[in-house]
Amino acid sequence: MILRTLGLAAAASALALSTAAVAQQPAKPLTLERVFAAPSLTGSAPRGLKLSPDGKLVTLLRNRTDDVERYDLWAIDPATGAARMLIDSKALGSGAALSEAEKMQRERARIGNLKGIVDYLWSPNGQAVLVPLDGDLYLADLAGKVRRLTNTPVGELNPAVSKTGRYVSFVRDGNVVVLDLASGQEKVVTSGASDTVNWGVAEFIAQEEMKRTDGLWWAPGDRRIAVTRVDESPVEVATRTSIGADKTTTVQQRYPAAGTANARVDLYLMNPDGTGAVKADLGSNPDVYLARVDWLPDGSAAIVQRQSRDQSRLDFLRVDARTGASTLLFSDTSASFVTLTDDLKPLGDGSLIFSSERSGYRHLYRWNKGRVTPLTRGNWQVDEVSGLDERAGRIYFRSNREQSREYQLYALGLRRAGAQPVLLTQPGADTTVKMDDSGRLAIVSRTAPNQPTQVYLADGTGKRLAWIDENRIEGTHPLAQYFAPVQPTYGRLTSADGVTQLDYRLIMPETGGVKAPVLMTVYGGPQSQDVQTKFVSPLDRYLLQQGFALFQVANRGQAGRGVAFQRPSFKALGTVEVADQLAALKWLKAQPGVDPQRVSVYGWSYGGYMVLKLLEAAPGAFAAGISGAPVTRWDLYDTHYTEQYLGDPRTNRAGYDQADALHDATKISDPLLLLHGLSDDNVLFQNSTELMAKLQEARVPFETMLYPGRTHAIAGPNVSVHVWGTILNFLDRRGLAPPKGGTPRPLAR
Repeated sequence: MILRTLGLAAAASALALSTAAVAQQPAKPLTLERVFAAPSLTGSAPRGLKLSPDGKLVTLLRNRTDDVERYDLWAIDPATGAARMLIDSKALGSGAALSEAEKMQRERARIGNLKGIVDYLWSPNGQAVLVPLDGDLYLADLAGKVRRLTNTPVGELNPAVSKTGRYVSFVRDGNVVVLDLASGQEKVVTSGASDTVNWGVAEFIAQEEMKRTDGLWWAPGDRRIAVTRVDESPVEVATRTSIGADKTTTVQQRYPAAGTANARVDLYLMNPDGTGAVKADLGSNPDVYLARVDWLPDGSAAIVQRQSRDQSRLDFLRVDARTGASTLLFSDTSASFVTLTDDLKPLGDGSLIFSSERSGYRHLYRWNKGRVTPLTRGNWQVDEVSGLDERAGRIYFRSNREQSREYQLYALGLRRAGAQPVLLTQPGADTTVKMDDSGRLAIVSRTAPNQPTQVYLADGTGKRLAWIDENRIEGTHPLAQYFAPVQPTYGRLTSADGVTQLDYRLIMPETGGVKAPVLMTVYGGPQSQDVQTKFVSPLDRYLLQQGFALFQVANRGQAGRGVAFQRPSFKALGTVEVADQLAALKWLKAQPGVDPQRVSVYGWSYGGYMVLKLLEAAPGAFAAGISGAPVTRWDLYDTHYTEQYLGDPRTNRAGYDQADALHDATKISDPLLLLHGLSDDNVLFQNSTELMAKLQEARVPFETMLYPGRTHAIAGPNVSVHVWGTILNFLDRRGLAPPKGGTPRPLAR
């Protein structure tokens, strides 16, 4: 770790020199095994980057060089660049098995395959770090001395440190426990937990779709805590068979499928010892979503965001800390749906900053005593609020203001009406930011097509203070010996409506004049943006070396470009997305160097669904399709996601029937490879079995590969090699892989 004080322009120059130096050396060919093996070809791949409350340390989770899936906790002193391991997960961990509840929480966070330390929390005084590991809790000081807080067979979930650092709270056996760190005494502050009732947790829907993982919030000064009570008894039980390699388990899972009952979620406010408990008044309609909870700076009340079941209304309630009485401050409404964010920022003067798409694009607004004032304007999106420096009157946010496919950090002054955002990071890369509570320091992560993620510490002006991980591709960097620069072509093409322009990315391989087969990757679903200015992954680089051209297009219905771009798929999933991908396919086939007869399409999850819909809509247009873990019938998917985009199946039956991938499945005539994990609790395996049965009954041929014990995200050094080996073997047998020796294999339908 080298201390740097160069500006952004100098950083870009250093990056260019690094790339040029590596490019002079012949690149060693990649293998699938090396793509997924340790150490990661993208570098150290830090996770969980955080600033200590005093800004003196940067902490992060770093994977081990000998085990790409195991993470330890590290600390870096930005002043010197010195890095040290704070907690060694192998030395500290007990190796105990995780509870099913914790396994499912990790699956919701898409980290089910990771080991060691996967999360941690700073104490507010900056003197200690709380670490969950192997089902128990540990507290480490800055010298690395570790205190074990719990040692129980059942495991602790959802740990939190109180605002003063005096208490640690967690959930055990469904009830909230508060631990006084000074005395070491525990107190169970809730009661009544059962098989269907849990306190202090986020329900399945909140974790999976609403990006709310918390169920307990400490008030400033530790005066009160807000705690959820989740009753899952109304939720229908789905029988899910989890088929592993050595046994089959039948799981009775409460799964809120579209159009069925959700869990009942109530909010209680109480003292840290459980006394003085009151129920928050969230209104007379229980069929709503508890979306967000934020405390006011003085702790007098919590601001609760309540979303209607149809998601067309988001109410902002002030809930009194002592009585639970609520007052409606204002609402955000939409003719389609209101997207949830974490952008709400309560200010000391009683006003609130929030984001809304009410103008047609997501922008920032200030609510003050009933009056709403816009802070940003224009035909561009605020992606998220990154930080707030209330003392200086400045807010920081991430936005694609300059270029729709890449995000940068901006600052906006709050004290002058009409102030314009100031760009703080360098275009030409995609940037993510985490700021400290004061909004004066930022951890900036940036990535470009030929640069894996670099991380540095910046001040409130965007000036880089120190590298956290420069990640230069040179010397002993894992990618250095394999690296050859690639040149993605970014541009826009015309959508199926003949007007709207769509972002695309096309990367052509070196073929010696032979037309290249194409692997067209699709996700296509809302809440995502398929084309962004990011590092070209090691897997993509391997595919390019093999001779594949790679293509992606961001269709209408996706995020990042405003309401008019995203809403055409509302209550019409599988229509405009499919039409736009087919328009892009037509454009692609006309490009020089592309073999129009050898364009295959691959996608996972919503992308797997899109593959099926594309093959159904245009038989013969693609040479083959690879569909991973697809949704095939939307009635099988969960309430919040599905109803946001399709409405209630009880009132939009025609929309659901049109959207599913089963009604027209027998139209598929192109080669199809279907993949699915046999323990998938997100897109249930039933989605694939219903498709299989439909195709078999109609005598439609297809190939399949199933993965015992694997959930929705099938990942790992060995199984990933198998997945992609299976895909490439499928394409090769069909004559759709790059030619060997310059002669393409004959097409095999």
